[in-house]
Amino acid sequence: MKSELLRLNDANRRQFMLNTAKTVLGVTLLPGLSSKMAKAEAVSKSGPGTPGFGKAKHVIYLWMGGGMTHIDTFDPKEGATKGFGDRIKAKADGIDYLGGYLPKLAENASKLSLIRSMSSKTGVHEAGTYIMKTGYEPRGTIVHPAMGVWGSHFLGRIKDVTLPDSVVVNSGSAYPGAGFFPPAMSPIPISNPETGLQNIKPTTSDAQFSKRISLMNEFDSGFRKKFQSEDVKAYSEFYDETLKLMKSEDLKAFDLTLESPETREKYGRNNFGQGCLLARRLVESGVRFVEVQMGGWDMHNTIDNAMTNNGNTLDTGFSALLLDLEAKGLLDSTMVVLGSEFGRTPDINENDGRDHYPLAYTTVLAGGGAKRGFAYGASDKEGRRPADKQTSPSDFLATIGHAMGLPVDEVVMSPSNRPFTVGDKGVPVLDIFA
Repeated sequence: MKSELLRLNDANRRQFMLNTAKTVLGVTLLPGLSSKMAKAEAVSKSGPGTPGFGKAKHVIYLWMGGGMTHIDTFDPKEGATKGFGDRIKAKADGIDYLGGYLPKLAENASKLSLIRSMSSKTGVHEAGTYIMKTGYEPRGTIVHPAMGVWGSHFLGRIKDVTLPDSVVVNSGSAYPGAGFFPPAMSPIPISNPETGLQNIKPTTSDAQFSKRISLMNEFDSGFRKKFQSEDVKAYSEFYDETLKLMKSEDLKAFDLTLESPETREKYGRNNFGQGCLLARRLVESGVRFVEVQMGGWDMHNTIDNAMTNNGNTLDTGFSALLLDLEAKGLLDSTMVVLGSEFGRTPDINENDGRDHYPLAYTTVLAGGGAKRGFAYGASDKEGRRPADKQTSPSDFLATIGHAMGLPVDEVVMSPSNRPFTVGDKGVPVLDIFA
C-alpha cells in the first residue's frame, strides 16, 4: 500500500486521504498536519542553519494573480510611461507616491515597506506564479514546497492549536503545496471565504458516526498491534487528528458571520476583502501562514477600467487588514506581504492595456518586523529596469523566511537525495527589517 501511495503525485495522494476519510468516517475534512504524518521525509545535510529574524510569527501572503501592474499601483511614474490615473502623495517619509487607484493605502503608507527593484526571468503566468511562491523555477522532475510548508518543516506544529498551519483562501488549482515534503503538510484550501471550511460535519447521525469509529477501531486494533511502524501510526493519527479538529472550538475562526456587519463592510463585500478578514481571524487563532488570492490582474485591455475595479478592491481590503491587525496588536507579529508573478509593460499597448513584463516590478511587506514607510531599491524613471538593488523572487522568499525565523541557508535533502534551501539560495533583504 505504501509503495502504491508514493507513486501518486501530491494532489492525488491528498485525494486518496480525503476519499479514505469519507469512506470510513463519512467526512471529507483533511486536517492540516498530523505530527507523525507531517514528519518530513527530508533531512538536513549541513546541520542547523542560522535562524532568521523570527519576529513574524504569522504571515499573510496577498497574491495578485495575473501580473499586477507596478506602474499603476506601487511604483507610479510621470512622463512617457505614466498611467491613466494621477499618482497620489504617500503619507510616509520613505515612500514618495502610490498609484492613483490606491488612496487608502497612500494614507496608510507609513505601515508599508516596498521592494521596487524586483526582477524575474519569466513572463509566463504559470512559471511566474511558481517561482514567486517557491523561489524555484519549475522543473519537470520535482515539485518544490510553498513557504508555509517550509515553516511547518522547520518550526513544527503550532502548540495548543488544532487548526492547520497553512491555509489558502480563494484557492485555485495551480498551487505548489507540500512539494517534496509529506502531503499531510499541504495547506488547507478554502475556495470561498463566505462558506469557510466545508464538509466538517459527519454525513451520518451521531450514533451511526460513533458506531463507525468503534467498528474501525475494533477492526484495526489487531493490525496496529502487529505492525507498529511509523507509517501505521501515522495513518492512525490521521483519524485522531480529524476527530479532534471536528470537535474543536477553533473551527469558529472560519465563520465570518461572527464578525459585525460593520467590520465586514470595512473589508469590502467581495471574495478578496472577505478573504483578508478570514486571514485576520485565522492568524488571530494561531494559523501560521495564510495566502489570500485575488485574480483579474492580466490587464491587456482597457487598463483604466480594470484598475478602477481591482484597485478599489485591493485598496479597501489591504488597508482594512493593516488597520485591523494594528488595532488588535497583531501587526508587529504578523507580516503581510503582497506579490504577483511579474509586472506589466511600462508602455500602454494599442488596446489601452499593458502586457506581461518580468524585468521590473514591485512587492510589498508590512508588519512582522519590517520597517515602516520604507522603499528598498528603485526602478528607472520609466519603470523598465531596476535602477539599483535588483531583487529576485528567491531573495523575496528568503526575506519572508528570514522574517519567520527559518534557517534559510540550511540545506535539506529531498527523498530523491537532492539538496534544497528556502528560496533556492536567495539572499534575505536585511535592509527591510527595523
